[in-house]
Amino acid sequence: MTETTATAHVSITGIARVDPRTKDLVKRLKPGEIAVINHRDLDRVAGEGLAAAKVSAVINASPAISGRYPNGGPKRVAEAGIAMVDAVGTAVMSELSDGDTITIKDGRILRDGVEICSGEMLDLEQVEAKMELARDAIGNELESFAVNTLEYVEKEARLLFEPIVIPEIRTKFERRHVLIVVRGHDYKEDLRALRTYIVEFHPILVGVDGGADALLDMKFTPDMIIGDFDSLSERAWNCGAELVHHVHPDGRAPGREELQEQGLPYKEFIIEGTSEDAAMLLAYECRAELIVAVGTHATMVEFLDKGRAGMSSTFLTRLRLGPMLIDAKGVSQLYQGRVRRRDILLLVAAALLVILAVAVVSDSLQLLLRTVWLDLRDIFYSLTGRLS
Repeated sequence: MTETTATAHVSITGIARVDPRTKDLVKRLKPGEIAVINHRDLDRVAGEGLAAAKVSAVINASPAISGRYPNGGPKRVAEAGIAMVDAVGTAVMSELSDGDTITIKDGRILRDGVEICSGEMLDLEQVEAKMELARDAIGNELESFAVNTLEYVEKEARLLFEPIVIPEIRTKFERRHVLIVVRGHDYKEDLRALRTYIVEFHPILVGVDGGADALLDMKFTPDMIIGDFDSLSERAWNCGAELVHHVHPDGRAPGREELQEQGLPYKEFIIEGTSEDAAMLLAYECRAELIVAVGTHATMVEFLDKGRAGMSSTFLTRLRLGPMLIDAKGVSQLYQGRVRRRDILLLVAAALLVILAVAVVSDSLQLLLRTVWLDLRDIFYSLTGRLS
């Protein structure tokens, strides 16, 4: 519930939903609830998820914009008209429980009339001002990002030339188109723009973690899901796709416990880099004819949004794949089809020409048209009582 007083102060009361992982929280949020998160530099995809959930407010334990780089999440939330209380402190994550009824008054968080914590209220104007400052300071972050990338390029250079051990999988990639969907910027819009391609070419559909849910949202069933399985919905787990767990060469295997708890069969793919790199390399090594990628990360801001300080593995992966990879990122902005009045008129004219052509060569159609004409003339005579 939101109340506005004569002094333009806003009071918001609602049910709190608490989770330090924003991408898990958005799956269970309901309109009007208050999201309580701990998300430093709120990324664009998370911001879009919060906006789509239609929450009444967002309380962030950490700064939504630290100033390192111009992250787009807070702007998406502010543009949706959602109130934000920023940097209230990490104690809020333990002070508030899921389901608590709380009230926000001028940056103060109250439960049963008692103040729990307070923070800075952010509106769209303030968010844009903070983003402008972040853009001015991005040079330092860019330098650090470039140094980190070059440092790890040397360490991960084996991605370019060393043979890759492929697990025994049932999905047959050879001489097939492969569509890889990643939960990145504009992934929903780009996937929607590729609907015709999917229907006509029937590519193998690979969801990288949350990308599987994007495919299911479009009524397409993924053939394979690859990643660390930290953001899969229940329907994705049970959609019948082949599961491939991305494991790092140093033994790190986030998500293994979740996989084992599900009790579903899966294969392990041991490879350096991100899960989207692993998906591309798997399709490439299995002799796919063409790889189309949606939602992949390619810019510094996108990698920083994912919490990565460099992009060495992605750079090397794309070098290895070469022209086989088509990045469909932004395809929805490249062309947005619309029906024009001229197109409709041309379609109607073409249909009339076809009818006329058939009438000229068809005796039966000529007879039918003449009968209709005579019937219409008789009706006219009966109404007017005279011949024209």
